[in-house]
Amino acid sequence: MRTVFGIDVSKASSEVAILVNGERVHGYTMPNDIIGFSHLLKDLKTVSNPEIIFEATGVYYRRLQTFLEENSYDYTRLNPLEAKKQLDSLRVRKTDKIDAEKLALSQFILNRKPTYVQEKVYKNLHDLSRFYQNPTEDIVRTKNRLHKVLQVAFPEIEILLSTPTGEQYWNLVSLFPTKHWVLELSEVELKETIRNSTSKRISENRVGNLAEKLVGLAKQSYSAISKTSPMIEEVKYNAQELIRLANLREQVLEQLIELAKPLPEYEILLSIPGIAETTATSVIGELGDIRRFKSANQINAFIGIDLKHYESGEIS
Repeated sequence: MRTVFGIDVSKASSEVAILVNGERVHGYTMPNDIIGFSHLLKDLKTVSNPEIIFEATGVYYRRLQTFLEENSYDYTRLNPLEAKKQLDSLRVRKTDKIDAEKLALSQFILNRKPTYVQEKVYKNLHDLSRFYQNPTEDIVRTKNRLHKVLQVAFPEIEILLSTPTGEQYWNLVSLFPTKHWVLELSEVELKETIRNSTSKRISENRVGNLAEKLVGLAKQSYSAISKTSPMIEEVKYNAQELIRLANLREQVLEQLIELAKPLPEYEILLSIPGIAETTATSVIGELGDIRRFKSANQINAFIGIDLKHYESGEIS
């Protein structure tokens, strides 16, 4: 007797369909919490070697997956695109989303193998890699906001350094949100402020050149706001937020590297021209343990793409 549990995972609840030898014997809706999982566990314990299949729907499947692993049950987790492609090929269709019963029914036909359960380090790398994207995306948005407000306050400061980015630049913007803050300082005070704007060593010649250039830009500037404008706080906030986000991203990257370093694939990836630490950790974080894939096609299926193969200039 072969028993398959098809589970259609949603945000707050999941649909469960239990099929025995291809026939539906039971089904219900369970909440994605300890009560629902306890109900599921009770049903799983009534059969020998249950097959469990579900889609990796957003992040909602993670609690179900953790529950199954902690209770030592194998499962088959499908990429949603892979699941749709498989069911379409079997002419198992539904007008909206693939449901639990159809997932279970397809398992009797396709006989998918259980999903490879990765070591914890790969799961941590995956989660940390996804988190790394948050400050990265926030930096882009905050840079755009800072650029916009500086066009009103002190646009000339954007050409003070070779590129308008980095800790020193953002510190200087925070200290000199408009020309007024530059012009009211003495030469000694201005140089001291510039000297303290970076944690790196900076030569006196460099300090003098920056001070001279900053004064020139301030004298050239025609600000649309006064020294007491509320927009001053907006400039300072965005500049300081960029420093915080950049530091956070650097800390997360250090954690990623620390996790990835012991893995054999890390050094292999770094040996490929054009791949640095950030890319290497991201690849491992997204693909996980690459040893679980037996072919390039399996990697394509996992990613959810169908690459065309080219030979001698022709598409095959």
